[in-house]
Amino acid sequence: MGSKKKTGLILTGGGARAAYQVGVLQAISEILWEEGWPPARNPFQIICGTSAGAINATALACRADNFGEGVQKLLDVWDNIEVSQVYRADSLGVIRSGARWLSLLSFGWLLRKWRASPPNSLLDNTPLVNLLHRMLDLPRLDAVLQEGLLHALAVTASSYTGGQHITFYQTAADIAPWVRMQRVAMQDQIGVEHLLASSAIPFIFPATPLYLGGHREYCGDGSMRQLAPISPAIHLGAAKVLVVGAGRLTEPARQATESARYPSLAQIAGHAMSSIFLDSLAVDIERLNRVNQTLSVLPEELLQKTPLRPVELLVIAPSERLDDIATRHIASLPAPIRTMLSGIGATEARGAALASYLLFESTYTSELIRLGQRDTQARKADVLAFFAS
Repeated sequence: MGSKKKTGLILTGGGARAAYQVGVLQAISEILWEEGWPPARNPFQIICGTSAGAINATALACRADNFGEGVQKLLDVWDNIEVSQVYRADSLGVIRSGARWLSLLSFGWLLRKWRASPPNSLLDNTPLVNLLHRMLDLPRLDAVLQEGLLHALAVTASSYTGGQHITFYQTAADIAPWVRMQRVAMQDQIGVEHLLASSAIPFIFPATPLYLGGHREYCGDGSMRQLAPISPAIHLGAAKVLVVGAGRLTEPARQATESARYPSLAQIAGHAMSSIFLDSLAVDIERLNRVNQTLSVLPEELLQKTPLRPVELLVIAPSERLDDIATRHIASLPAPIRTMLSGIGATEARGAALASYLLFESTYTSELIRLGQRDTQARKADVLAFFAS
């Protein structure tokens, strides 16, 4: 790829909300095809993902030799997804994980028998392993990197053991790892275990053991402690970055229609997840825009003295509240999951934010895909300007 300016793609976290990203990618593929790009041509030399976005990013990177095929593969998965492909939704599975976890949370001091082997999470995501093996073609990833069709892939996780945010990156180029405040980068062969760790929503899915520097650490969702979501793409050499969010980056305050009630557990959990998945991205976008603005007014002699360089940025994020969309689809969840979630208030409108991350059902994900397509087509002029240079 030489010295040609590299374009990066950032796919953020958000559980089932990541279906929105697929609609954006499909619309980008269509827009570029209409402009004369070959359907197979990959517009992104650097692909970075976090949480469910890490799964989408890796699946796309594996097919960097045929971008259209990669997007279609993602569409096929997300348009036909079921909860049972991601986590156990049968009564026995829910009893073994969620019911035990909630009981231990409430009465753990009485239930001595669980002290030796307490449940690790609200849900059991072992079915996700099979889905990942169907989605990915990791030997093909090695090939596209070696052939120069992709410059780098990066996914992120957070270490519960060491407390650091970790970016794992795979590249055929010679790129030195970087270290920043509470975040480090490690060059590694990215596999299913990295994606399980990156997408392990705290409390919802179990932590995944990864070996870092020869010792084992338990890691969870990469959105936790992610202070600078855009930085991996820049460190890996991107001069321009497309960011696809999984939630509205600026939420207008809701108009109160009734006296406030004490928040349910689901409402609090949804609020916490919004902080984990959305806030750091919004702050990093604001930071990057300020840096770009500052660099634009510096004289050339000062620009030569700073390591900072302007980064062209395009952000596409949902134009509608995904919580509101989730409210319309909660009934599509399997009965055991719906019953468990109703116990913590996640089936109510005010607790729907939590459900919006767990609704791996095609009725919901297909609506998010269509929203992503509409939002991107509405930004067609911006997309064309971004790729024109």
